[in-house]
This record gives sequence, structure tokens and C-alpha cells, in this order.
Amino acid sequence: MMGQRRSLADLVPTFLRGGGEGSAALAFLAPAIAAVLVLRLLPSGRAIFESLRLPDGSFGLGNFVFLFGDPGFQNSLKVTLLFALLVNPFQIGLALAIAVLLNDKIPSIGLWRTVLLLPIAIPQSISAIIWSVIFRPDGPLNGILGALGLPEQRFLTSVDQALFCIIVMVSWVGIGYWMTFLVAGLKDIPASLYEAATIDGASAWQQFRYVTLPQLRRPLTFVLVADTVANFLIFAPVQILTGGGPEGSTDLIMNNLYSRAFITNDAGGAAAQTLILVAIVVAVVSVQFRLMLPKDGQG
Repeated sequence: MMGQRRSLADLVPTFLRGGGEGSAALAFLAPAIAAVLVLRLLPSGRAIFESLRLPDGSFGLGNFVFLFGDPGFQNSLKVTLLFALLVNPFQIGLALAIAVLLNDKIPSIGLWRTVLLLPIAIPQSISAIIWSVIFRPDGPLNGILGALGLPEQRFLTSVDQALFCIIVMVSWVGIGYWMTFLVAGLKDIPASLYEAATIDGASAWQQFRYVTLPQLRRPLTFVLVADTVANFLIFAPVQILTGGGPEGSTDLIMNNLYSRAFITNDAGGAAAQTLILVAIVVAVVSVQFRLMLPKDGQG
């Protein structure tokens, strides 16, 4: 009847429902399966194939052997690991501190959250261009230093400072983004836990250590893993700000991979480098998950 509601199964064409519920489920899953196949499995298979194919047409591990003997790749690994060790604690620590601060009822809290989230709305390439102007030798940052009577800095042209400039730029974008997840996690912590801690005489630091951090374990794990993966894949800021220089001091692995694939036209080496990057990310993330798992007796 026209007035009756039609179930979801009724909307599936008759020829699909002929095979039962399995056919209907397959029909709805088909687009997702096709997307995974075309966008994930086929490129992965192609990368493995290319990584094993040598310039003479034969197959073997020669591309991997060459990479680990290549000073440029060795430098990119060292720079990438140093970058990850510096940027991840900095971003997550500052995001957590700001989230805790903004979780309290402070004046104009909505305005502050909006200001911190604004960099997310700006494309990363545009952010890199903005910071390239800020870090110029005659840019506003050196102007401020000069006005304060401090010596001007080389920033992006300094071997010792360029990587830290990249860290500042990506953190300007990332901190507000990760803060939103941590604020959401803080909102889910029952107020009764803090009330009980207050009754027991716990200080603000003790409440943070024994109530906030344990209750934030899951959001912190997600932020840690997602931030780690994102920072291993940083490319646009490096390409725009430094191009991997000076002297390879900012040649992160994605920038090195791009140069190998599209400048030196070493497709096999680039594919092998991609697999090595995936292996490194999986290994690091596995360690992070293991460290963040709740200990026996904890929730």
C-alpha cells in the first residue's frame, strides 16, 4: 500500500535480492570494496612490483641494497627521525596544555578556540608561503628581533635553524587540530572523579596525573598515532620553504622520495623507499600502541 513504509531491502532491485541477504549486502559494499581495491591494493601491489624490478629488467633486492648504501637516503632517515622525535612531543604536549586550559571556564573561551583552529582552515601550502615571508632575512620576525636589540637570525638558510623553522610551521597548523580531540576527551571525563579527588585532598597536579591522564588514554593514543603518521608524511612545507636544504638539513623522507621519483626518475628506488617508509611508520605506531596500552588493573 502507498501509505506503508518501505524497508531498505525493498529499495534494492529484485534481481539483487534474488540471491538473498548476501547479495544485497554485497551490492551496498561493492563501492567501498572497489575503492579499496583501486585506491589501496592495486597501488600497493604496483609499489612492491616496482621496488623489486631492477634497471636491467630483472628482479631482486638491489633497490633496497642501493638505498641503504646511499648517503642521501641515510641523511633523510636521520633527519626524519630527528624531526619526529622533536615535533611529536612538542605538538602533543602543547595541544594537551592548551586543551586543559580551554576546558576551564575562562573568558571568551569560544573566541580562543576559534583563533587556535583558524590555521587548520588554511591550506598547508598557503601556510608555508606565509611562514616563508615571516622567516625571510628582511622579514617581520627579524624586524621584531632588531627592535628588541637582538641579533638577526638566518632561519631557513641556517643548517642549525631550518629544521626548527619547519617544526614551528607545522606545529602552528597541528596544535589547534589535535587540541580539538583532546578537548572532546576532557569533556567525557566524569566530574565525579574530580570531586572525589578534591575530597581526598588531591592537588591540581595530582588530579591531572591520576585522573586526567588515565582517562585521556584513548584520545591521547589516537592523537599520538595520527600525529606521528602525519609528521612522517610532511612534504609541502619542506618543498616550499627549503627544498630539503640547506645542505640536506631539512630533507625529510617524503621530500627525498619525491626527488628520487620525479627529479632523478628512479622509479624502482622511489618504490623501495615507499615500502621502507611504510615499514618504519608501522613499527613506530606499533611501539606507540604497546606503550599506550593500559597496564593490568587499569581501565
